[in-house]
Amino acid sequence: MQDEEIRQKIDSFPRWHYQFDLKGNLTPIHKEDRVNRHAQRKKHFFDPVVRIFGGSLEGIRVLDLACNAGYWSLASIEAGADYVLGIEGRQMHVDQASLVFDVKEVHRDRYDFVVGDIFETDFRQFGTFDVVLCLGLMYHISKPIELMEKISEVNDDILIVDTTLSKAGGAFFKIVPQNPDSPMSAVDRSVALRPTRRAVLELAEHFGYSIVTLEPDFRNAKGEPAWAGGHDYRGGSRRAFVCAKKTDLSHLSAKVESAQKVLRG
Repeated sequence: MQDEEIRQKIDSFPRWHYQFDLKGNLTPIHKEDRVNRHAQRKKHFFDPVVRIFGGSLEGIRVLDLACNAGYWSLASIEAGADYVLGIEGRQMHVDQASLVFDVKEVHRDRYDFVVGDIFETDFRQFGTFDVVLCLGLMYHISKPIELMEKISEVNDDILIVDTTLSKAGGAFFKIVPQNPDSPMSAVDRSVALRPTRRAVLELAEHFGYSIVTLEPDFRNAKGEPAWAGGHDYRGGSRRAFVCAKKTDLSHLSAKVESAQKVLRG
Protein backbone atom coordinates (compact mmCIF):
# COMPACT_ATOMS: atom_id res chain seq x y z
CA MET A 1 0.00 0.00 0.00
CA GLN A 2 1.45 3.35 -1.06
CA ASP A 3 1.64 6.54 1.03
CA GLU A 4 -1.19 8.34 -0.74
CA GLU A 5 -3.57 5.43 -0.28
CA ILE A 6 -2.56 5.09 3.37
CA ARG A 7 -3.18 8.80 4.00
CA GLN A 8 -6.55 8.64 2.28
CA LYS A 9 -7.61 5.69 4.39
CA ILE A 10 -6.40 7.37 7.60
CA ASP A 11 -8.32 10.54 6.71
CA SER A 12 -11.50 8.59 5.95
CA PHE A 13 -12.05 8.03 9.68
CA PRO A 14 -13.57 10.87 11.75
CA ARG A 15 -11.58 10.05 14.88
CA TRP A 16 -8.55 8.09 16.07
CA HIS A 17 -8.17 7.22 19.75
CA TYR A 18 -4.57 5.99 19.38
CA GLN A 19 -1.64 7.22 17.36
CA PHE A 20 -0.10 4.75 14.93
CA ASP A 21 2.87 5.19 12.63
CA LEU A 22 1.72 3.65 9.36
CA LYS A 23 4.84 3.68 7.21
CA GLY A 24 5.64 7.24 8.25
CA ASN A 25 2.02 8.41 8.26
CA LEU A 26 0.82 9.26 11.77
CA THR A 27 -2.83 8.82 12.62
CA PRO A 28 -4.30 12.08 14.02
CA ILE A 29 -4.84 11.19 17.67
CA HIS A 30 -7.81 13.01 19.22
CA LYS A 31 -5.77 14.41 22.16
CA GLU A 32 -2.04 15.00 21.95
CA ASP A 33 -1.40 14.15 25.60
CA ARG A 34 -2.74 10.65 24.87
CA VAL A 35 0.50 9.86 23.03
CA ASN A 36 2.35 9.98 26.35
CA ARG A 37 -0.56 8.37 28.19
CA HIS A 38 -0.57 5.26 26.03
CA ALA A 39 3.22 4.96 25.98
CA GLN A 40 3.27 5.16 29.78
CA ARG A 41 0.43 2.64 30.11
CA LYS A 42 2.37 0.21 27.95
CA LYS A 43 5.41 0.49 30.22
CA HIS A 44 3.18 0.34 33.29
CA PHE A 45 1.24 -2.88 32.80
CA PHE A 46 1.92 -4.45 29.39
CA ASP A 47 5.71 -4.65 29.34
CA PRO A 48 5.95 -6.28 32.81
CA VAL A 49 3.62 -9.06 31.63
CA VAL A 50 5.78 -9.63 28.55
CA ARG A 51 8.81 -9.85 30.82
CA ILE A 52 7.13 -12.41 33.04
CA PHE A 53 6.89 -14.64 29.96
CA GLY A 54 10.63 -14.26 29.44
CA GLY A 55 10.56 -11.14 27.28
CA SER A 56 8.44 -12.55 24.47
CA LEU A 57 4.83 -13.62 23.90
CA GLU A 58 5.93 -16.36 21.53
CA GLY A 59 3.52 -19.29 21.84
CA ILE A 60 0.91 -17.05 23.54
CA ARG A 61 -2.69 -16.49 22.42
CA VAL A 62 -4.18 -13.12 23.37
CA LEU A 63 -7.80 -11.96 23.65
CA ASP A 64 -8.18 -8.17 23.41
CA LEU A 65 -11.60 -7.05 24.64
CA ALA A 66 -12.97 -3.74 23.34
CA CYS A 67 -9.89 -3.60 21.13
CA ASN A 68 -10.61 -0.19 19.54
CA ALA A 69 -8.18 0.29 16.61
CA GLY A 70 -5.96 -2.57 17.73
CA TYR A 71 -3.27 -0.70 19.67
CA TRP A 72 -2.87 -3.43 22.30
CA SER A 73 -3.45 -6.19 19.77
CA LEU A 74 -0.54 -4.79 17.75
CA ALA A 75 1.60 -4.49 20.87
CA SER A 76 0.92 -8.19 21.51
CA ILE A 77 1.86 -9.16 17.96
CA GLU A 78 5.02 -7.05 18.11
CA ALA A 79 5.89 -8.81 21.37
CA GLY A 80 5.73 -12.12 19.50
CA ALA A 81 2.22 -13.41 20.25
CA ASP A 82 1.19 -16.32 18.05
CA TYR A 83 -2.40 -15.09 17.68
CA VAL A 84 -4.59 -12.18 18.78
CA LEU A 85 -8.37 -11.96 18.72
CA GLY A 86 -9.79 -8.45 19.04
CA ILE A 87 -13.48 -8.01 19.87
CA GLU A 88 -14.97 -4.56 19.41
CA GLY A 89 -18.48 -3.14 19.50
CA ARG A 90 -18.01 -0.52 16.78
CA GLN A 91 -17.42 -1.32 13.11
CA MET A 92 -15.33 1.84 12.62
CA HIS A 93 -12.72 0.66 15.11
CA VAL A 94 -12.52 -2.80 13.53
CA ASP A 95 -12.01 -1.12 10.15
CA GLN A 96 -9.21 0.97 11.69
CA ALA A 97 -7.60 -2.08 13.27
CA SER A 98 -7.77 -3.97 9.98
CA LEU A 99 -6.07 -1.04 8.22
CA VAL A 100 -3.33 -0.89 10.87
CA PHE A 101 -2.59 -4.59 10.63
CA ASP A 102 -2.70 -4.50 6.83
CA VAL A 103 -0.19 -1.64 6.63
CA LYS A 104 1.98 -3.28 9.29
CA GLU A 105 1.91 -6.44 7.12
CA VAL A 106 0.91 -8.76 9.97
CA HIS A 107 0.34 -12.24 8.58
CA ARG A 108 -3.38 -12.86 8.28
CA ASP A 109 -3.38 -16.12 10.25
CA ARG A 110 -2.05 -14.35 13.36
CA TYR A 111 -5.15 -12.26 14.08
CA ASP A 112 -8.88 -11.74 13.76
CA PHE A 113 -11.02 -8.71 14.55
CA VAL A 114 -14.69 -9.29 15.29
CA VAL A 115 -17.52 -6.77 15.63
CA GLY A 116 -19.88 -7.75 18.40
CA ASP A 117 -21.37 -7.13 21.80
CA ILE A 118 -19.04 -8.88 24.26
CA PHE A 119 -22.05 -10.21 26.18
CA GLU A 120 -23.57 -11.76 23.06
CA THR A 121 -20.31 -13.15 21.69
CA ASP A 122 -19.38 -16.71 22.63
CA PHE A 123 -15.66 -16.44 23.33
CA ARG A 124 -15.40 -20.23 23.54
CA GLN A 125 -15.83 -20.62 19.77
CA PHE A 126 -12.36 -19.09 19.37
CA GLY A 127 -10.62 -21.44 21.79
CA THR A 128 -8.71 -20.54 24.93
CA PHE A 129 -6.30 -17.68 25.61
CA ASP A 130 -3.17 -17.42 27.72
CA VAL A 131 -3.61 -13.65 28.14
CA VAL A 132 -6.80 -11.57 28.22
CA LEU A 133 -6.65 -7.77 27.96
CA CYS A 134 -9.53 -5.94 29.65
CA LEU A 135 -8.25 -2.41 29.19
CA GLY A 136 -10.46 0.64 29.56
CA LEU A 137 -13.54 -1.58 29.55
CA MET A 138 -14.72 -2.59 33.00
CA TYR A 139 -16.08 0.84 33.95
CA HIS A 140 -18.12 0.96 30.72
CA ILE A 141 -20.13 -2.22 31.31
CA SER A 142 -23.23 -2.96 33.38
CA LYS A 143 -22.62 -6.67 34.04
CA PRO A 144 -19.20 -7.07 35.66
CA ILE A 145 -19.85 -10.51 37.13
CA GLU A 146 -20.99 -11.86 33.77
CA LEU A 147 -17.94 -10.29 32.12
CA MET A 148 -15.57 -12.01 34.54
CA GLU A 149 -17.42 -15.28 34.10
CA LYS A 150 -17.03 -15.11 30.32
CA ILE A 151 -13.36 -14.19 30.62
CA SER A 152 -12.60 -16.96 33.09
CA GLU A 153 -14.15 -19.60 30.82
CA VAL A 154 -11.52 -19.01 28.14
CA ASN A 155 -8.58 -17.58 30.06
CA ASP A 156 -5.89 -20.07 31.04
CA ASP A 157 -3.65 -17.72 32.99
CA ILE A 158 -3.07 -13.94 32.81
CA LEU A 159 -5.74 -11.24 32.87
CA ILE A 160 -4.87 -7.52 32.80
CA VAL A 161 -7.58 -5.15 34.00
CA ASP A 162 -7.05 -1.41 33.55
CA THR A 163 -10.01 0.60 34.76
CA THR A 164 -11.30 3.87 36.13
CA LEU A 165 -12.35 3.41 39.75
CA SER A 166 -14.91 4.73 42.17
CA LYS A 167 -13.07 6.09 45.20
CA ALA A 168 -15.71 4.88 47.64
CA GLY A 169 -14.47 2.60 50.41
CA GLY A 170 -15.16 -1.12 50.30
CA ALA A 171 -16.18 -3.48 47.52
CA PHE A 172 -18.85 -1.51 45.65
CA PHE A 173 -19.97 -0.58 42.14
CA LYS A 174 -21.18 2.93 41.42
CA ILE A 175 -23.85 3.51 38.78
CA VAL A 176 -22.57 6.01 36.20
CA PRO A 177 -24.17 7.33 32.99
CA GLN A 178 -23.10 6.23 29.51
CA ASN A 179 -23.84 7.63 26.07
CA PRO A 180 -23.96 4.77 23.51
CA ASP A 181 -23.59 7.33 20.70
CA SER A 182 -20.21 8.48 22.03
CA PRO A 183 -17.06 6.62 20.94
CA MET A 184 -15.82 7.03 24.53
CA SER A 185 -18.78 5.17 26.02
CA ALA A 186 -20.56 1.82 26.17
CA VAL A 187 -22.36 0.52 23.10
CA ASP A 188 -25.28 -1.23 24.79
CA ARG A 189 -26.68 0.66 27.80
CA SER A 190 -27.00 4.19 29.12
CA VAL A 191 -25.61 3.16 32.53
CA ALA A 192 -22.52 1.28 33.68
CA LEU A 193 -21.14 0.04 37.00
CA ARG A 194 -17.83 1.60 38.02
CA PRO A 195 -15.91 -0.59 40.49
CA THR A 196 -13.96 0.37 43.56
CA ARG A 197 -10.44 -1.02 43.84
CA ARG A 198 -11.64 -3.52 46.42
CA ALA A 199 -14.44 -4.68 44.12
CA VAL A 200 -11.97 -5.50 41.33
CA LEU A 201 -9.83 -7.50 43.74
CA GLU A 202 -12.70 -9.48 45.21
CA LEU A 203 -14.25 -10.15 41.81
CA ALA A 204 -11.00 -11.51 40.40
CA GLU A 205 -10.34 -13.58 43.50
CA HIS A 206 -13.83 -15.09 43.25
CA PHE A 207 -12.95 -16.45 39.82
CA GLY A 208 -9.73 -18.06 41.02
CA TYR A 209 -7.17 -15.40 40.18
CA SER A 210 -4.33 -14.17 42.32
CA ILE A 211 -4.08 -10.43 41.77
CA VAL A 212 -1.79 -7.46 42.31
CA THR A 213 -2.48 -3.76 41.96
CA LEU A 214 0.25 -1.89 40.10
CA GLU A 215 1.44 1.48 41.39
CA PRO A 216 1.82 3.95 38.51
CA ASP A 217 5.12 5.78 38.14
CA PHE A 218 4.98 7.55 34.79
CA ARG A 219 8.43 8.76 33.68
CA ASN A 220 10.12 9.75 30.44
CA ALA A 221 13.36 8.34 29.02
CA LYS A 222 15.36 10.69 31.28
CA GLY A 223 13.65 9.36 34.39
CA GLU A 224 11.67 12.56 34.90
CA PRO A 225 7.98 12.46 35.90
CA ALA A 226 5.77 12.34 32.78
CA TRP A 227 2.12 12.49 33.81
CA ALA A 228 0.74 14.22 30.69
CA GLY A 229 -2.55 12.49 29.91
CA GLY A 230 -2.22 10.29 32.99
CA HIS A 231 -3.44 12.39 35.90
CA ASP A 232 -6.23 9.92 36.70
CA TYR A 233 -3.54 7.35 37.52
CA ARG A 234 -1.61 9.88 39.57
CA GLY A 235 -4.71 10.85 41.51
CA GLY A 236 -5.76 7.26 42.21
CA SER A 237 -8.98 7.22 40.18
CA ARG A 238 -7.55 4.68 37.73
CA ARG A 239 -5.51 1.55 38.32
CA ALA A 240 -4.12 -1.45 36.47
CA PHE A 241 -4.38 -4.94 37.95
CA VAL A 242 -2.50 -8.05 36.88
CA CYS A 243 -4.34 -11.29 37.64
CA ALA A 244 -3.10 -14.85 37.22
CA LYS A 245 -4.44 -18.38 37.47
CA LYS A 246 -1.07 -20.11 37.19
CA THR A 247 1.79 -17.62 36.98
CA ASP A 248 3.55 -16.61 40.19
CA LEU A 249 3.04 -12.85 40.32
CA SER A 250 5.83 -12.42 42.84
CA HIS A 251 8.12 -12.55 39.79
CA LEU A 252 6.39 -9.58 38.18
CA SER A 253 9.00 -6.85 37.68
CA ALA A 254 6.74 -3.89 38.37
CA LYS A 255 5.99 -1.64 41.31
CA VAL A 256 3.12 -3.15 43.30
CA GLU A 257 0.88 -0.95 45.40
CA SER A 258 1.20 -1.41 49.14
CA ALA A 259 -1.40 -3.43 51.01
CA GLN A 260 -2.42 -0.33 53.00
CA LYS A 261 -3.34 1.58 49.84
CA VAL A 262 -5.24 -1.40 48.48
CA LEU A 263 -7.25 -1.90 51.65
CA ARG A 264 -8.32 1.76 51.67
CA GLY A 265 -9.95 1.18 48.27
